Amino acid sequence: MRNKKYTPLKLLCLTLTGSFLFSSCGTQDIEYNYPRRSAGGVPTYEKEKAGIFGEGGLTIFNSEGDSSNKNSGGSSGIGVNSFLWRASLDTVAFMPLVSADPFGGVILTDWYGPPDSVNERYKITLFILGTTLRADGIRAQVFKQERSAGKGWRDVRPDETLDRELEDAILTRARQLRITSAQKTK
Repeated sequence: MRNKKYTPLKLLCLTLTGSFLFSSCGTQDIEYNYPRRSAGGVPTYEKEKAGIFGEGGLTIFNSEGDSSNKNSGGSSGIGVNSFLWRASLDTVAFMPLVSADPFGGVILTDWYGPPDSVNERYKITLFILGTTLRADGIRAQVFKQERSAGKGWRDVRPDETLDRELEDAILTRARQLRITSAQKTK
């Protein structure tokens, strides 16, 4: 018979494997929810869907339009106002996105050069600051670069009103989305 040596790493792996195996043996109350077919053939469930972290917790998408989120100014569990979020994405849809964080409320675009001006390009950073649809709920920063002969791209100051005009366009679109949403619920 061979003498087996257990190193500390092997013992740790065996202990962790055993604990995972035994922890899965516990009994839990399981509630089975089988779908029913509605008149249109779409499956419906007996119980309302809960979010990731339980009922009323963090809900990524709110397709049911539950009443708890109707009173919160359009917030659908994404950390920011859903109307401002969708309006921001709609407004900068012509630009390539680098990052869109619905929980932090930050949208970053990549550089975009207008087709009629090949020697300039723009980049936008949007900050959605809360869960309510308010005029101070969005901040925009527009960055501009110009290409100079032989020197490549250099930063220049964009028109000072460009940030404010972008914020106004997003707010106008957010109001349109809210009105449309309110008309659908009536």
